[in-house]
Amino acid sequence: MPLGPDAVLSLSRRALILAATSSAALLGAGLRGAGFAQEAAPAAAPQQFSFDLLTQMMQGKAAQPYVAPEKIGGFFAGLKYDDYRLVSYDPARARWAQDKDSQFQLHAFPMGWLFAEPVTTYEVKDGLASEMAFTTDDFRFLNELAAKVPAGEKMPGVAGFRLHYPLNRLDVMDEVVAFLGASYFRALGEGSGYGLSARGLALNTASDQAEEFPRFSGFWIEKPAPGAREAVVYAALESPSVTGAYRFVIRPGVETVMEVTARLFFRADVALLGVAPLTSMYLFSERNRHAFDDYRPQVHDSDGLRITRTDGDVLWRPLNNPPRLAGSHFAESSPKAFGLHQRDRAFEHYQDAESRYERRPSLEVEPIGDWGKGIVRLVEIPSDLEVNDNIVAFWTPEGAIKAGDAREFAYRLRWGSLPIEDTTDLAHVLETRSGVGGVSGVESAENTRKFVVDFTGGPLDPLPADSEIEAVVNVHGGEILHQGFLRVWGSDIWRLTLDVKAEEGATVELVAHVAGYGRKLTETWLYQWINA
Repeated sequence: MPLGPDAVLSLSRRALILAATSSAALLGAGLRGAGFAQEAAPAAAPQQFSFDLLTQMMQGKAAQPYVAPEKIGGFFAGLKYDDYRLVSYDPARARWAQDKDSQFQLHAFPMGWLFAEPVTTYEVKDGLASEMAFTTDDFRFLNELAAKVPAGEKMPGVAGFRLHYPLNRLDVMDEVVAFLGASYFRALGEGSGYGLSARGLALNTASDQAEEFPRFSGFWIEKPAPGAREAVVYAALESPSVTGAYRFVIRPGVETVMEVTARLFFRADVALLGVAPLTSMYLFSERNRHAFDDYRPQVHDSDGLRITRTDGDVLWRPLNNPPRLAGSHFAESSPKAFGLHQRDRAFEHYQDAESRYERRPSLEVEPIGDWGKGIVRLVEIPSDLEVNDNIVAFWTPEGAIKAGDAREFAYRLRWGSLPIEDTTDLAHVLETRSGVGGVSGVESAENTRKFVVDFTGGPLDPLPADSEIEAVVNVHGGEILHQGFLRVWGSDIWRLTLDVKAEEGATVELVAHVAGYGRKLTETWLYQWINA
């Protein structure tokens, strides 16, 4: 949405690699406007700081030609992957660790390997920002690297930072949120393990234009007051096409909640703007298990896209690992929420004692204010490795984005297990399975696929097997050869079975829900089948 009059004016871990090595932003986004050179300048005196001042600065930068940042030289520039793994922040030197009653601690990420463009960090106290200076003494260097590092040398910046908080136990400072690489960040809810990520902004993702990876070039972190249960972080974002001022209010808990305000200023026309982008991984599950020779039944950080519409209707779109790049567009007007979820929370469904996929957080975006008309976009990228983040979801507002435009978006991010709410309004999709079409034990017909969708909960639970309800199904791009719907004996599961036929190479869109007694009884199930 435009800035209001009161405001002062494959994507993968491989995408993270691309972002870290080829994205560009103005180096050292200090309010004084100076960049860092190869030799770090002396620390400046504290500067007045506020979100409005940061907004003014980034609006001013948008009117100037883009300047690519310099990269570091010296010791850290020479660190390769194996070296970088030997460097970590020293917990004994955590910022605010010595402050009485502080609930937060800050650790920095070192530069080197992929992270060659310095990020500057500032501590904000009483409206004044002071640069956080880090030296090599703040980090631990293992094995042979310890003898090579220059002692006490001031670093020209860091790669990013993370905040620690007693999330799961009062006597343990757990890592709760991390900002690292381009505009990527991720967080944990209580009991979670890291999985999917968010980004500040996506530009031209999966479009016919070259994708840009905007970068957070500077952070301002308010020093938490004693006993404070929230942290406030500000960030400067920049790329050749856009600058931005961001504010994050972070509240750790069972669900870690972030309230985000993004003020954007465009240097150039943007073909495809992605607001509140989410990045995740889906390799296989019951839907495509046949394609992977793996002892584990499922491997994914997220298993579905969930959209809550303005009227409260819920869409559930199970994720794919498609045979070719695929995109799905969901036209909405002021949706209540959208997000990537990990619904399946049973260890036995993954059998991975190290990765613990059942603990990966879900992440939901809740727009604040009226976002108007737009599209929730889902991008699915073919992948044969679980290290690749091959799923992206974001909001694209209606209307063109032109050079000189300004936009502001406010939204809430909820990280955690986000269990399905126990309501009587709508039953939910428990599982989606697929396999060869036709009758078991008989050779399957060519170009057919079977889909089995299980619904449970809500108004379906008390209904007997002979209830007068039906599955409402629509198929585009193919035809239904057989459809069945029944209650699974001895359970509270209602099962929809579809045999679908399509031409080779066709993209088939399937939509279904259960209705009865004059109303819709379930969320809407959607799926895309590419018959490759």
